[in-house]
Amino acid sequence: MAKESMKAREVKRAKLVEKYAAKRAKLKEEGDYIGLSLLPKNSSRVRLHNRCKLTGRPRGYMRQFGISRIQFREMASAGLIPGVKKASW
Repeated sequence: MAKESMKAREVKRAKLVEKYAAKRAKLKEEGDYIGLSLLPKNSSRVRLHNRCKLTGRPRGYMRQFGISRIQFREMASAGLIPGVKKASW
């Protein structure tokens, strides 16, 4: 499990990105890089990092399901993800 503060930080970044998206796009279009540098660093979309919705794990994230590889494996084995079954040959 990730620390609650790390999860909260990601949520805060996501809100900042959403808040400044229009302003950032306008400044980029104008080529005003000084204006861009005055915006908060965390308002940049590049600083967002995908995290598992269940555990908050930042690595091994599966975009299609929104969870980490570990949670995916556990849930698939338990039959909790529709359409996914363990391959065996």
